[in-house]
Amino acid sequence: MNRCVVSIPSNISEGSSKSTNKHFNKYLEDSLGSAFEWETQLIVAYNQNYLSEEKFSELESKITQIQKMISRFQSRLT
Repeated sequence: MNRCVVSIPSNISEGSSKSTNKHFNKYLEDSLGSAFEWETQLIVAYNQNYLSEEKFSELESKITQIQKMISRFQSRLT
């Protein structure tokens, strides 16, 4: 999960240095992919009883927000 979490802002940061929106969008896609990967790992952790229902709900809400923000950002680039 840590790798996914770190990958999200890292890809956005790296993509922001690209010369075109098309190239930047590729990094946003990678970032969004990491966000969905993190969500999947949260679900697995919850199903394996590593997370309480309260903590799972809190984290899932945050990752859903992040996914929406990245998607909105992508839509504004095109």
